Amino acid sequence: MKRVVVTGMGVITPIGKNVEDFWSNIKSGTTGFGPITYFDTTDYRAKLAAEVKDFNAADYMDGKSARRMEKFCQYAVAATKEAIESSGLDLTKEDRTRIGVSVGSGIGDLVIIEKEYEKVLNNGPKRTNPLFVPLMISNMAAGNVSINFGLKGKCINVVTACATGTHSIGEAYRAIQCGDADVMVCGGTEAAISKLGIAGFGALTALSSSEDPKRASIPFDKERNGFIMGEGAGVVVIESLEHAKARGANILAEVAGYGATADAFHITSPAEDGEGAMRAMLLAVKEAGLKPEDVDYINAHGTSTHHNDLFETKSIKAAFGEHAYHLNVNSTKSMTGHLLGAAGAVEFIVCVKSVQEDFIHATVGYSVPDEELDLDYTKEARTDKKVNVAISNSLGFGGHNGTLLVKKYVE
Repeated sequence: MKRVVVTGMGVITPIGKNVEDFWSNIKSGTTGFGPITYFDTTDYRAKLAAEVKDFNAADYMDGKSARRMEKFCQYAVAATKEAIESSGLDLTKEDRTRIGVSVGSGIGDLVIIEKEYEKVLNNGPKRTNPLFVPLMISNMAAGNVSINFGLKGKCINVVTACATGTHSIGEAYRAIQCGDADVMVCGGTEAAISKLGIAGFGALTALSSSEDPKRASIPFDKERNGFIMGEGAGVVVIESLEHAKARGANILAEVAGYGATADAFHITSPAEDGEGAMRAMLLAVKEAGLKPEDVDYINAHGTSTHHNDLFETKSIKAAFGEHAYHLNVNSTKSMTGHLLGAAGAVEFIVCVKSVQEDFIHATVGYSVPDEELDLDYTKEARTDKKVNVAISNSLGFGGHNGTLLVKKYVE
């Protein structure tokens, strides 16, 4: 199987619209939470979100293209632009039939559904936007990335709810391993801070009702009461080691393992014993040719809901045994909120940066320990620990589990 490396990364997030700013804010513990501005939240349980501020699609694409996309697609194209530019890929010199796309969205676009439904109710079906369907459907993130950059290889859209970004990268990794592509542009994107999105997740009691940004998204904290909805995109360029070396690419890290499993348990709750997530982690570790004790750091799914944080903790202890107590575990969602289908991709980028710089960020806001949760959830950032191996976990409604293992690149 071919070795696969990371050569480019791009993000649009509530705490940075490029990797440099995003990582700087991650290191400083900056959060992106504030009152929802997109609509009136008077009748909503959740009042806060992590919105992307001051995003201008015209900075990343021409106006005509932007008008034919809703925000989740715009975010994906914008993050891809940065990822390709940072990778140093010269697309004019590449065989674009060997460059594929695997960019997923967990939901697609809810805002356009709200708008067009109102039109049909008030004015009848003849007033429906002719582009309604291509503006709405989740595969158009991958489609628009392919179209905008002329990428003609495998083009797929993985949808596994909040595990979408992780599975999108994992399946891209598999495509390169087996020779389907030399390069894959992959990740996740989401823009679901809308009336329907906040109402729906609120009805599930998954969202935090806190109006204090400092106590809203607090993974693993005893006082946690749900997640804060975020939005954005994370996209990476991965390629076979041979292709990267042949073009003299700057290699950021190696993707060495991928685990994907199902709980077969419940439509919204993870398995109570963490068995499915445990198997995903162990599959990724085994594929990398490593032992559990070789892992230094876990970027947890860490949603700040009671069930997720408890059951994920159980899965880590089941997978790593005594070594679980020597791991650093954290949650990027303590700063970005939950980016749903984009979460796994953005958190994968955090893992790449962590192994590059030997930096493990704090779980911001974590202050009240929960007696049921007894691992090291990284209350303070770590700069004194070598991070040779990091894993990123994602869990999605429906029982989807995904784990990616990243390690320092060594010849």
